[in-house]
Amino acid sequence: MRGTIGGEAARRRTGGQSSRTRPAGRSDTRRPAAPPRALRLGPHHWFAERLLAVVSGLRPVHSLLGHTVGPAYQQLVTLAPCGPSPRPSGRGGAGQGRPRPVVRRCGRFTPGPGVIEAFARIATGDRMTAMAFRLEQGPDLRWRCAAIEIQGPRP
Repeated sequence: MRGTIGGEAARRRTGGQSSRTRPAGRSDTRRPAAPPRALRLGPHHWFAERLLAVVSGLRPVHSLLGHTVGPAYQQLVTLAPCGPSPRPSGRGGAGQGRPRPVVRRCGRFTPGPGVIEAFARIATGDRMTAMAFRLEQGPDLRWRCAAIEIQGPRP
């Protein structure tokens, strides 16, 4: 019985394995991998990356068509560049094009259930831009962007 009450019955139900041991046939002692970074972060991180890609011209505006509600899509149309943008380089050195904008920090405030007001600090080389956006959760539990604002030099 190994000093536990009901231990023998538990071992019989689980095929000799107690609830604190690894599954039968598994010889390594590693734990399952952590979820991908995108799943650990909140929806505001996902939206910050996608909104930045649209505003900087890396993705078309219609890529967020199903992820926006109300006037947010029209705001994206006015914020996005008119023509296709050349792909910015990663380093921004001489002859390599302009530096790629990146999200440096993303935070959020939850004023109530189903609403996230988020911000993102965007760095393009040595320039910083602030982006604020509002996410609302619909009855289907999907998050959608309801508003977006950008202050400072455009990414």
